Amino acid sequence: MNRRTTRTIAAALSLTAALAISGCSSDSDSGSGSKSGAAKPEMTVSGGYMPEPVNDKMAGAFMVIKNGSKTADKLVGVTSPLSDDLQIHETKDQKMQQVQAMDVPANGELNLERGGSHVMFMGLKNTPKVGEKVTVELRFEKADPVKVELDVKERTYNAKNSTAH
Repeated sequence: MNRRTTRTIAAALSLTAALAISGCSSDSDSGSGSKSGAAKPEMTVSGGYMPEPVNDKMAGAFMVIKNGSKTADKLVGVTSPLSDDLQIHETKDQKMQQVQAMDVPANGELNLERGGSHVMFMGLKNTPKVGEKVTVELRFEKADPVKVELDVKERTYNAKNSTAH
């Protein structure tokens, strides 16, 4: 291993150890059987969709990720058979930028929506059509991965105004 890889692994292990230690605080769910003493966050996803892509270059995905536990977590990655390059994006000051992770607050939600934070598929292997489904797997810092089927909707679909069609 090169020096950079070793440092990256050491930093990841340090972060993991710090999270395990902080997981023992009084705000953990219960004394479940896990080694750190804190229960893993439980994530559920609703309203997942992808507007029909215009071409095979990119597409967006939107959903609501709900954390039903007393332990905050982070969305750290997304995978899908549709693309080898999925990115987590946030929009600040009307500019879209890639981020490494997004917070999913304890007993809260992370809303991935048009005009805001979202998932980007770069370089699609095919172009899904309205009515099809796209599978993604969400990866979290603490919670187990969650598989989600996204409905492919019309390009103009907006979950906030879903009665328009």
